[in-house]
Amino acid sequence: MYVASEINHADKMDLKLLLISTLLGVICYSSAQQEGNECIKANAKSCGECIQVGAKCGWCMDSEFLEQGEATSTHCDELESLRKRGCSYTKVENPRGSQRLLKNKAVTNRNKGEGKLQPEDITQIQPQKLTLSLRSGEPQSFNLKFKLAEDYPIDLYYLVDLSYSMKDDLENVKNLGTQLVLEMSKITSDFRIGFGSFVEKKLLNPCTGDQNCTSPFSYKNLLTLTSNGQEFNTLVGEQQIDGNLDSSEGGFDAIMQVAVCGEHIGWRNVTRLLVFSTDAGFHFAGDGKLGGIVLPNDGKCHLENNMYTVSHYYDHPSIAHLVQKLSDNNIQTIFAITEEFQPVYMELKNLIPKSAVGTLSANSSNVINLIIDAYNSLSSEVILENSKLPEGVTIMYQSRCKNGVTGEGEMGRKCSNISIGDEVSFTISITSKQCPKMGKPETIKIKPLGFNEEVEISLNFICECDCHKDSIENSKICHNGNGTYECGACRCNKGRIGRQCECSTNEVTSEDLDKSCRKDNGTDICSNNGDCVCGTCECKKRVNPEERYSGMFCECDNFNCDRANNKLCGGHGHCECRVCICDANWTGSANWTGSACDCSLDTTTCLASNKQICNGRGTCECGACKCTDPKFQGPSCEICPTCPGVCAEHKECVQCRAFGTGEKKDTCERDCSYFNLIKVKDRDKLPQPGQAFPLMHCKERDANDCWFYYTYAVNNKTEKEVHVVETLECPDIIPTEASGSSHYGTWRRHQT
Repeated sequence: MYVASEINHADKMDLKLLLISTLLGVICYSSAQQEGNECIKANAKSCGECIQVGAKCGWCMDSEFLEQGEATSTHCDELESLRKRGCSYTKVENPRGSQRLLKNKAVTNRNKGEGKLQPEDITQIQPQKLTLSLRSGEPQSFNLKFKLAEDYPIDLYYLVDLSYSMKDDLENVKNLGTQLVLEMSKITSDFRIGFGSFVEKKLLNPCTGDQNCTSPFSYKNLLTLTSNGQEFNTLVGEQQIDGNLDSSEGGFDAIMQVAVCGEHIGWRNVTRLLVFSTDAGFHFAGDGKLGGIVLPNDGKCHLENNMYTVSHYYDHPSIAHLVQKLSDNNIQTIFAITEEFQPVYMELKNLIPKSAVGTLSANSSNVINLIIDAYNSLSSEVILENSKLPEGVTIMYQSRCKNGVTGEGEMGRKCSNISIGDEVSFTISITSKQCPKMGKPETIKIKPLGFNEEVEISLNFICECDCHKDSIENSKICHNGNGTYECGACRCNKGRIGRQCECSTNEVTSEDLDKSCRKDNGTDICSNNGDCVCGTCECKKRVNPEERYSGMFCECDNFNCDRANNKLCGGHGHCECRVCICDANWTGSANWTGSACDCSLDTTTCLASNKQICNGRGTCECGACKCTDPKFQGPSCEICPTCPGVCAEHKECVQCRAFGTGEKKDTCERDCSYFNLIKVKDRDKLPQPGQAFPLMHCKERDANDCWFYYTYAVNNKTEKEVHVVETLECPDIIPTEASGSSHYGTWRRHQT
C-alpha cells in the first residue's frame, strides 16, 4: 500500500507539473502573440496611422480586400499576414526610411612636419552632415569616424587663484609662459596661451597694513590668447596677490566668464584647454545669499575692460550650469589643485565631462608636468554627445576602438587609450517612435566632447503613405462625401463612422440598428463576436493575427474547425466558417478529405511491390490498406501468418537467432534481424490463439533431430514477432538389460 500510494502521489505531482507547464506555455504563447501584434492592436483608421505603428506594419490599398464584417482597420496588418490574406505585393503600402550624405569630407591624414594647416582645413570627424528619413520603429544607422589629428592647434588659458594663500605659487608661475610654449611645441606647432585671475566677489579689503595686496575681485582677463610666451611671463610678473574673507574662492564665476566670453579670451575653433589653479575650494549657486545676492547666474558674458562687472549682482553658477557652458564651448578643464583639496575636485571632475585633476605641489613648481600629463589624459579619450533629441526619438551608440575593443550603451559613446593619429569609429542608430506633432523636420548634432567639430543630422519623418497624395476629399464612395477616400478605404469626417462613413455617431446606439445586427431574435448582437456599427456588424479582432471572425453577423471564424495531429484541418486545408476546406493538388482535385482533412486520397502509399493496390487483397482508405481477406495483414496485405510454408520460411533464422545453429549461423546478424525475438521457458508460455492479430504455431526439427517450438506473428504495429521456447527436445538412446540388446528409449528433452 505504501508503494502504491507513493506511485499515486508521484503520478499526481507529474500531472500537476504537466498542467502547470501547459498553462505557462499557453500564457507565454498568448503573450508572444500579443507582443507581436502591434499592427492589429493599433486599430489604425488610415494608412498614415498604420505605418506609424511600427516597421512591421503595412496597409493593403486593395478596396476589395476586406471580408464582410471586417472593419477598416483590418487594412493594417503585418506584411506577411497581408500576403497570406491575398493582398498582392503591389497593393501593399510599406514606405521605408533612407539616408543621404550631404557633406562627407575625409579625416585629415597629416604628419607634424608636413607644413602648417589652418584649423578650418583640418578634419577629425566624418561625415559632417547628413539627412535621415525615419519611419516609426525602423532604425537608421550610419558610421562615424574620428581621428585625432597630428599637430592640431591648441589654445590654453591659465586661470589662477590670486588670493593671499597663493603668494608662493605666483612666483613660480611667472616663468610659466616660455617654459610651457617650449614643452607644448613637442605636441603642436600652433600653440597659444592666455592668462586670467580670480579671487572672490567684491568685498572689503581683508589685508592688513603690512601686507602687499589689493582688495578682492571676482575675475580679470589679464592676457588674451597669444603665441608670445614672453608676454605671458611679463604680465604675470606684474601681478600682486589679493585678499579674501574666507577659505572658499569664487572660481566658478571666473570659469563661466572664460567659457562664454570667447571674443574677449580669443578662443579659436581648435583644442581649448582651461587650466584652473587654486589651493582652496569653491563657491557655487546659493552661496551668494551670504552676501545678499539672490539672482541666479545668467550664463552670459559681462566683461568690461576685461573685468567681470556684475559679481555683486549675480550669484555663483551651479555645477550643472557650468557643465553645460563648458560643453557648449568645447572647453576641456584641467584642475591644478593642492593635495589638501584633491578629494573635493575629484568629485567635481566626475560631474564635468572631459576634465582632469592634477596635484599641484606646495609652490606650483610642477605645474608644467601637470598640464602635459593632464592634456595627454584628456586627448587619449573621445566621448560623443548629442544635442537634445526630439520627442519620441532615441539614439544608440556602438564603438569600435583600438585593439578590437568594442562598447555598447553608454560605453558605446567613447573610446579610450587613443594616441595622436589613431582612427576609431562608431555606429550610430537613430529611431523614431512616433511622428512629431507638427510633422516638421528636426535637426540634431553629435560631437566629440572638447572638440569644435560636429555632425549635423537633419531628421525627416515619414508620417503619411505615398497613396495619400491621391486621396479624394468628400468622395462619393464615402457615403456621398462624408469622408476622404484614400489608399483603398474611407477616412471619415468628424462625427461620421462606418466603413463607408454611412452613419452619424449620434445613431450608433439605436435599437432598430441593433436589431439588424442579430441573425435572429434568439441570438446575440453580432454573435457576441463583434460590435454593431450603423446597423452593420464590425467583427472583433483576435490577438493572433492569423485568426479572424467574419460573416454578416460575425458568425463565422477561421479557427474553430476540426483538428488532426494537433493541427487545424490536419495541416492539409484551411478553415472557412468553421468548416475545413481541404487543399487541392495541381490538377484541381482534392488530396485530402474528412472533417479535419486527415484522410489522404493518395493511393501510392498502398501500392505493393507488384504495383497492385494492397496486393489485390484489400482497399486503400485514407492512404492505408484495409485487407478484405482476414488471413492477410501488413502495410500492403502482403503477410499471411497462417498460410502453409510460413514456418519453413523462418526456420533457419529462428534457429540461428535462438540457438546459434543452422545454415545461417554465420550470416545470422545480416539476414535474420527482421523480427523481434522473445524467448520463453516452455511451450505453455507461448502466445495462444485469440490475440488481436493472426498467429502461427510452428514445430521444426534441426540436423540433430532435435525439435524446437515457436510462434510467428505480425503485431498491430506491423512488427514481426517470434516467441521461441528456449530449450530443444532431443532423443536419448537408452540400452535395455534384457538379452543384452539395445533399442531407442523414450524421447527426452535436452536443454541447450
